[in-house]
Amino acid sequence: MDGYSAHEILEDKVGYSYDDLILLPSYIDFTVNQVQLSTKISRNLSIKVPIVSSPMDTVTESEMAIKLALQGGIGIIHCNNSIEEQALEVRKVKRYNNGFITDPVVFSPNHTIRDILDARSRYGFDGYPITDDGSINSKFLGMISKKDFDLETDTNIKLEQIMNRDCVTGTTDWDLDKAYQIIKQSKLSKLPILDSDGNLVSLICRKDLLSKTKFPLASYNQKTSHLIVGAGVSTHPDDRARIDRLVEEGVEIIVIDSAQGCSNFQLETLKYIKDKYPYIQEKNNVDVICGNVVTYDQAKILIDAGADGLRVGMGIGSICTTQNVCGVGRPQATAVYKVSSYGKQMGVPIIADGGVSSTGHMIKALSLGASGVMLGSMLAGTDEAP
Repeated sequence: MDGYSAHEILEDKVGYSYDDLILLPSYIDFTVNQVQLSTKISRNLSIKVPIVSSPMDTVTESEMAIKLALQGGIGIIHCNNSIEEQALEVRKVKRYNNGFITDPVVFSPNHTIRDILDARSRYGFDGYPITDDGSINSKFLGMISKKDFDLETDTNIKLEQIMNRDCVTGTTDWDLDKAYQIIKQSKLSKLPILDSDGNLVSLICRKDLLSKTKFPLASYNQKTSHLIVGAGVSTHPDDRARIDRLVEEGVEIIVIDSAQGCSNFQLETLKYIKDKYPYIQEKNNVDVICGNVVTYDQAKILIDAGADGLRVGMGIGSICTTQNVCGVGRPQATAVYKVSSYGKQMGVPIIADGGVSSTGHMIKALSLGASGVMLGSMLAGTDEAP
């Protein structure tokens, strides 16, 4: 046989980087658009494009996470900020594309234009429903949009004076397809959904319909129709409160972010999450990705403790100094191959993290067994990065 198998090359004592290896070509009988890249990024979560953005403050906040999820990947919001700041970034992703929005921002007739402007600066939306007491499940009275107040100079004007009371609405027995048809026919930007008593129970946005058409690979939570998002946390005990807040915001993945992932600190953090938020089939669950690791033994310890996924890579990232400072690490191609070999036996996906500076490196990582690749420097200079 021409060339060597991965087993023949990598099952020795030599460590290989991505650039030490190259894949031999073969015969193909398919086109690029027939290639399917869907993958499990953790034990219970799948995405259609195997790309994950790094939880670095130069790489991933809400804008990166939104754009990446629309393309079929997932973003991991960094934790170099306050708990509320990180929670807000997660909330922005969750509110971007929602299907039936069951917790919309709602105002009452007694709120003012100033309240709307504050909400616009916080959430970025131009239109909001108005109910009798300013809450969901209350009597629907109308809608307020940018065109209702953009020419007003007095921000103390109450919404009851300028809101639109003549609104097209839907009912709770409608499914998304019917709601979207009404949005198209009536050229609406937002469609309030009411119960039989006229109370607001949810909201549907036109941009959600556009996104579903424009981004067919987008990463959605199948239970909530939100875009999926992950968030990083540290192993410090103070971050227990951060974990609780992120779960409250509906994050699908928590990444325990540590250069050396096989430690008692990581195991204690993992145990806290798994004990407090066990997997329940009917619920919207959170998976935990642990790391970073580079050996079979490290992988076994974390998987035995309940890790749903592993980050693989130590000392090979563009800004990682582990090998220089500590003399610890492993060439990335060998690390990915070794850890993924064990991970596949246990049904736990691994993410190749670090050392990726070209699409060729991504392809090699996937070929060596990674379920996805985590990108840092390749995304850090883009418009979507912080």
